[in-house]
Amino acid sequence: MATNSNELTNPLLRPKIAIFSGPTATIQNSEPLVTSNKARLKYDLPLRTNPDGSPARFDTLRPQRLAAPVTVYIEQFSAHPLERDAAELYAPPDGYIGRDGVFRKERKEPDDVPVYEVTLLPEDGLYPLPYMARQANGQPWDNDASYPLAPAHLCRQPFYPDASRIFEEIDRFGIGHYGTGNLLSSKAEFDFYRPAPSGGYTKGLSDTERTDSGEGDILREKLGTDFFIYRPPHLRRSPAMSDLARVTNIVQEVASSGRYAGAIWLEGSPNVEESIYWLNLLIDATVPVVGNASQRPHGSIGNDGDLNIIHSVEYIASRIWADENGRDDVGAVVIQEKQIFTARDVQKGDARPGGYVVTGGHGGIVGTLGNSGPAVLTFKPVKRHTHKSAVNITQIPGTVQGVRGIDGKPTLVPVKIKDERGKLLPTAIPKVTIAKTARYLSESHEADPYTEVEIFARIEKNLRDFPLAGFVAEGVSPYGNLMESLAAALKRAALTGMPVVRVGRGNATGIAKPPSPTELIIAGSNLTATKARLLLMACLMKFGSLPPASDVDNPTDTEVAAIKSKLAEYQVVFDTH
Repeated sequence: MATNSNELTNPLLRPKIAIFSGPTATIQNSEPLVTSNKARLKYDLPLRTNPDGSPARFDTLRPQRLAAPVTVYIEQFSAHPLERDAAELYAPPDGYIGRDGVFRKERKEPDDVPVYEVTLLPEDGLYPLPYMARQANGQPWDNDASYPLAPAHLCRQPFYPDASRIFEEIDRFGIGHYGTGNLLSSKAEFDFYRPAPSGGYTKGLSDTERTDSGEGDILREKLGTDFFIYRPPHLRRSPAMSDLARVTNIVQEVASSGRYAGAIWLEGSPNVEESIYWLNLLIDATVPVVGNASQRPHGSIGNDGDLNIIHSVEYIASRIWADENGRDDVGAVVIQEKQIFTARDVQKGDARPGGYVVTGGHGGIVGTLGNSGPAVLTFKPVKRHTHKSAVNITQIPGTVQGVRGIDGKPTLVPVKIKDERGKLLPTAIPKVTIAKTARYLSESHEADPYTEVEIFARIEKNLRDFPLAGFVAEGVSPYGNLMESLAAALKRAALTGMPVVRVGRGNATGIAKPPSPTELIIAGSNLTATKARLLLMACLMKFGSLPPASDVDNPTDTEVAAIKSKLAEYQVVFDTH
């Protein structure tokens, strides 16, 4: 299942960590490969200039591999402006380069340049070199695409197919506090998995590159089905509901295999908070799962993703997450900018340093790392997670009851959730819609549910296409109060078999109020609407739909009592997860 493995490390000394590639991941993305001026001079092409038209000072260097050994001469004292100031502390150079460009062991003229002689070998690894490639038509590359808005077959992929290359580059070029490298391989060994990657092999995989997706070997991968990008922007593709089943199955199998000390999930910075909370709820494993993202592409100035990965490896290796039996006692986390966020409470606020914030107003940052000392936890969360979760994949039954419209009435029908191997089925992922309230939004002064045409249309489509479905109502802050017409429409949804969760607006720091005796609703605690949606999806797969009323306009007391009884099961999970 792994597409690459670091064989240079000693498994007796270093933990082994699984690395998962998720969609639209800036952390697995590079800036465009632009043809260098050396190539442009060689092939008589217009030179790259600064935005104001002035000559560019330097060529941009990109990590590449040598095809043959080459001997180079490095000018002595060129690594730092003050090396020469301490010249007496240095050994003599290997020789000198004269005006004629010839290397000699002894100085011939006073202005001969002292140098170090070194042979660079292909097996050394990547070196920063000018990018010499051109387009097939001989023109230079200036962006990811052959030309603006070019179709996919005329565009290059800036995303890596898995994380093995960025791990290699971090090891090769990353410099630690003591001036040394190998910042990842010195701490752990890694296997790389592609459950929903950002880059894909559109021409197919070689025998040594094939990856098990959970459904057999992928030979030719398709944009928008097998991998999901956001660059070039006009080709952006996002994963669908069904892809969540593949992600869950692969992460569950790997994380629970006993082969790994932990796992790292890499995804785009706006969405990592959702995937990591889903994994926190669904994955039944006792090892930690860490989410990472980056505000800037790999290799660009200001990139934070590389250090986030290093810190995640340090967190897993530290075992500060373990209880007395060695099991994860913290749950899934996101590690960004030296802070350890719980999966339940993390949210991206802005694309800048410090842009990740805590939601809910009651903690969320459980520790720090990456400063002068080791990783440190300040407290442990009480919410249930991973192997403690009541809705993890092991706790979810094989079949539950859903609701479909049959002969004009909502009717309970069986919905298969897992196959005979215990794998989550793509068709089992529930459809949960977020509805928002606002001041001055009602069409009239009457609490008329029929004015909420979007809710009615969604109820109708759910009855037709999604037997497991529900709603999250984002009300005012903090208690989640809804405008009357929306509340009335969503009550009809509950009577139709679709549970509704109420939460506060945005990043509310209060707790959504419990339901009154006349309400058919779940209180969403201090969860954001996006997190409440994921928990409701998990609950639907655990408990199934609500028992629908035979006549939504005139439900019986018995039917209402049955709905409330089912909602109580949901409420227990929302209070504890």
